[in-house]
Amino acid sequence: MEQEKVIVIDFGGQYNQLVARRIRECNVYCEIYSYKTPIDKIKEMHPKGIILTGGPNSCYEEGAPTYSKELFELGIPVLGLCYGAQLMQHILGGKVERAEVQEYGKTPVKVDTASPLFKDVTEDTICWMSHFDYISALAKGFKSVAHTKDCPVAAAECAEKQLYGIQFHPEVLHTPEGPKMIFNFVRNICGCAGTWRMDSFVESQIAAIREKVGDGKVLLALSGGVDSSVLAALLAKAIGKQLTCVFVDHGLLRKNEGDEVEAIFGEKGSFDINFVRVNAQERYYKKLEGVTEPESKRKIIGEEFIRVFEEEAKKIGKVDFLAQGTIYPDVVESGLGGESAVIKSHHNVGGLPDYVDFKEIIEPLRNLFKDEVRKAGLELGLPEFLVYRQPFPGPGLGIRIIGDVTADKVKIVQDADYIYREEVDKAARLYKEENCKDAPWLPNQYFAALTNMRSVGVMGDERTYDYAVALRAVRTIDFMTAEAADIPFEVLQIVMNRIIKEVRGVNRVFYDLTSKPPGTIEFE
Repeated sequence: MEQEKVIVIDFGGQYNQLVARRIRECNVYCEIYSYKTPIDKIKEMHPKGIILTGGPNSCYEEGAPTYSKELFELGIPVLGLCYGAQLMQHILGGKVERAEVQEYGKTPVKVDTASPLFKDVTEDTICWMSHFDYISALAKGFKSVAHTKDCPVAAAECAEKQLYGIQFHPEVLHTPEGPKMIFNFVRNICGCAGTWRMDSFVESQIAAIREKVGDGKVLLALSGGVDSSVLAALLAKAIGKQLTCVFVDHGLLRKNEGDEVEAIFGEKGSFDINFVRVNAQERYYKKLEGVTEPESKRKIIGEEFIRVFEEEAKKIGKVDFLAQGTIYPDVVESGLGGESAVIKSHHNVGGLPDYVDFKEIIEPLRNLFKDEVRKAGLELGLPEFLVYRQPFPGPGLGIRIIGDVTADKVKIVQDADYIYREEVDKAARLYKEENCKDAPWLPNQYFAALTNMRSVGVMGDERTYDYAVALRAVRTIDFMTAEAADIPFEVLQIVMNRIIKEVRGVNRVFYDLTSKPPGTIEFE
């Protein structure tokens, strides 16, 4: 990225991606690197600023993550967050010790508004604390510019050297004025102009793709999800008919989703590409027959996709490039970016598939977060219903059906899910029209799942013995933790009545109140 940039150095903090996202929200480009990244590499990137993340260690302990003192002598503004703030003081001659009173959660903080870090911030503000160590003595040249009842140095600065440290987490939503603080650092202290925007990204990527691909052919496995759809639109704008999209409909998509994808990218759509739809529903149902164990279902669905895609790729013949919808969280979570623990491996990252004859992989969205991918999709002219589509797991409804998967069960969960999402969306629109703001209960993700439980009911004076549908809705910041959404009871009542009346084979509807942890967002 030929952009002014801020570097985030990761010390194992759980909020590393959130720090980067907050910087991007200031229209400033940034990348995450491990604390093991050599100082020479950092210098080569010519960053306008550097941010040190939090982490789970104590900086004064032997073997704790650290960095070269030279980092603070480059003349580049540095901001340390939590562990990063403590490490800065530890390296530069201050003192960090175990605190007698540990702070956690929302905490009143008094800030010095004369500090450039706290420009336009309320003097008495609320911040999210999470620390068991504290800065007991400041390094030479530093002064405290924020404190709490129990923490004498909630923030410190050496304005002369443009070095700043914050003990709390400005990147989380629980620090309401945190975005102002990050904006003050990257835009005012670092002097970034804020040129990172999706319109310029789309234009530059189209030019870059054309130059790289030349007259070559590109193959893309189009799932219909947000990432692959935005990638398809981007490639279509860049190279048109040189792109072939293979869309495998495994019969585990949401209601009408296969037809919606074809309407956008097929012959009658607005993108002039080669579009191949493979209707493999019966093939998948046969492979999944009698399989109830969740991981087995996942593996069968994933492996069968590879087989179907391989067959279609062979029909197309040799291609020059395989395109993948890898995005930045995939890279970071796979352990290829920062230093946080590997959360999961991603099929788009860490190895090239050996079942397609191609020269090279291209990943134009590799540097974007999900919200940026959505903005790029709108710039490319994709419809809002697709760009803001609910998150959907790769194995599809296969893991929203507890137990074995059949065509009849898929239809039940498709119809129930469609009704649920329709009614929640309708209620949210009405709330916004009446209150001129988004509903506070509006979930980040909501869907219906089919339990493996059948029970006795009465419908039309007749005994029934049918399935129970479970409704799931969560509010979350980062999908690492989540709470059940407080959807109004009258909305749930409407959903329940419609599902039981309109969906054959269902006589009970449950609402899942489980948070994450201990549960997960998906059922399997």
